[in-house]
Amino acid sequence: MELFPPIPLARWQDSKATVHRFAQVVGKIRLAYSVRRNHWWNVPYYLTGRGITTRPMAVGDGGGSFCVDFDFVAHRLVVSSSDGRSTSFPLAGQSVASFYRRTLEALGAVGVPASLRNPYPFDLPDAGRPFTEDTEHAAYDPFWVNRYWQVLGQVGLVLEEFAARFCGKTSPVHHFWHTFDIAVTRFSGRAVEQPATVDPVTREAYSREVISSGFWFGDDDFPGPAFYSYAAPEPEGLAGAPLRPAAARWVERGGSHLAVLDYDAVRGGEDPRAAVLDFYESVYRPAARLAGWNTAGEASPGGVTDPVAARRESPDPL
Repeated sequence: MELFPPIPLARWQDSKATVHRFAQVVGKIRLAYSVRRNHWWNVPYYLTGRGITTRPMAVGDGGGSFCVDFDFVAHRLVVSSSDGRSTSFPLAGQSVASFYRRTLEALGAVGVPASLRNPYPFDLPDAGRPFTEDTEHAAYDPFWVNRYWQVLGQVGLVLEEFAARFCGKTSPVHHFWHTFDIAVTRFSGRAVEQPATVDPVTREAYSREVISSGFWFGDDDFPGPAFYSYAAPEPEGLAGAPLRPAAARWVERGGSHLAVLDYDAVRGGEDPRAAVLDFYESVYRPAARLAGWNTAGEASPGGVTDPVAARRESPDPL
């Protein structure tokens, strides 16, 4: 497959809306059964060789665990437990309502007594409608859903390479079911005092100073796939910093600024991977400098922090 194949939002928008809600159903199960981590790191999905996974979650205090995987090759939801039980059902042909019902049945079949305290979409236009009543979202085009996963995987590898250049506190590369993006976030370690009016989700996500880099597939407000990066809080003067490549631009969003590079602007270029890495660096470096981060002390070029190994021609001893 070519690097960064086309994934125009208009071709799979209905399927995206359905899969996004499927991901929220399972994501809320993950939220209920996982140990809470700083900045909600226990909530997102992680990439696999066939789709995305919740990673193992605990079943009570008995030592058992279970896992839920979206298989976007065979197009099935797979629920498995550490005692060897496993069950699955097809993703195609499901409405959100039937997916919700079958997911809970599948969990029960492997010994997980699942129920959701808040079985509604989070921060979506139909947030007031319970999953059990959503028969509207039922589109599922296997080709485009598989393409979505392929693009996630390719972008994820670029983000892993970018993440390796920084040895300070860094999030995993993870796929959020809230905004349906994939991202990695760097932290300075400095606490940020959020106003009392800020919602608890945002308060935890931005309780420390961050510079975040990622990719999303587009939505009604931003109708196209794009790479993005931003700093929070945004240091004064950041939006005046030049971006690379030339197609990148600053966009005002929610009272701050977002650096955006359209996916289609780089996907046909000579070296799209290098262009995306250059884009992320063109945001990180001025943002970190303006905010007073220790950029030299937290650098790990090539993923190496040992100065002796870094001077060797081949730092890999294995």
